[in-house]
Amino acid sequence: MTTSETFKTEMIGLLPRLRRFALSLSRSAPDADDLVQDACTTALQKWHQYDPAQPLDRWMFRIIRNLWISELRKRKVRDGQGQVPAEEATELQTGDADEALNAKQVQARVNALPGDLARPLMLVCAEGYSYREVSELLEIPVGTVMSRIHRARKLLASGLGHEEGIAT
Repeated sequence: MTTSETFKTEMIGLLPRLRRFALSLSRSAPDADDLVQDACTTALQKWHQYDPAQPLDRWMFRIIRNLWISELRKRKVRDGQGQVPAEEATELQTGDADEALNAKQVQARVNALPGDLARPLMLVCAEGYSYREVSELLEIPVGTVMSRIHRARKLLASGLGHEEGIAT
């Protein structure tokens, strides 16, 4: 049985990963921060509905995804409320200037990908999920996940001038 304090502690540990996922959806750091905050609020209000038999990160990613879908629907209703351009993710910054520049270039290319390609790519390559887990999380077939990741890698490789592709 998960207690409220155990749940909170586990959720706090997931915050960097939740923010990365929210950023891959929203393409905007302020929107991603709001999304993570709303997801945490929702999760804390409904923590008793969480099934400890499933991983907490998958439950939280689903909450974030559902909140983002709701936000997009709201934006369609509100005239003039579009997405703000994405800011660079601080998680990719390093102490080495060349590595930081390369990381910024890769992050910019990932942000330029269509959302249906960026989400599976980020979940598999950055978060370490299996294709099957991403399939369940995004509610798409495994073959579609594989195809989208392949296309995303190809687009990234061609944009970065690599002939052999991007390794994970």
